[in-house]
Amino acid sequence: MQHVNSFFSQVSEIAEQIDRNHIEALAGELLELRERGGRLFLLGVGGSAANCSHAVNDFRKLCGIDASTPVDNVAELTARTNDEGWDTVFSEWLKVSQAKEADAILIFSVGGGDAEKSVSVNLIRAIEEARVRSMKVFGVVGRSEGYTAQNGDCVVVIPTIDSGLVTPHSEAFQAVVWHCLVSHPVLQTTATKW
Repeated sequence: MQHVNSFFSQVSEIAEQIDRNHIEALAGELLELRERGGRLFLLGVGGSAANCSHAVNDFRKLCGIDASTPVDNVAELTARTNDEGWDTVFSEWLKVSQAKEADAILIFSVGGGDAEKSVSVNLIRAIEEARVRSMKVFGVVGRSEGYTAQNGDCVVVIPTIDSGLVTPHSEAFQAVVWHCLVSHPVLQTTATKW
């Protein structure tokens, strides 16, 4: 019971400490994206990739935002990994998608990428490609020192309460943040069934 009590106590602390102004700012950015007819490309790996798939559904269905993620196309993702390498799977996908200035990327990640340690280089390359295309870069990440937090336009950082639980807390709060966004009155266009 000690772990369960500690885990949920930390969840409560994170909920209290998270920067709600950044979440509100992200809602405004997404409203502007929709109003200009921009597309939202969600990028993430591992559990964050699964979160991207779920969030794409919610942004499309509940908010009327043209959203997509390359992780939903496992055939292309694995072909690019096999033929070109993992580091460029997202940046090359943005190129083929003809991403443009009106569009944005939304990164879900625990660390957000680290060039020096060569971690999540695919996210770093995607951010670089987005910059070449004058796109906005959004994120929900668990590390303020990561590449996404340091180079994004509007990034929500999940506070670290326990360094041993950064991954589960970060991935869980990605869902909390995007559900807050898709239910936000300025964004939600379609009510949920329940």
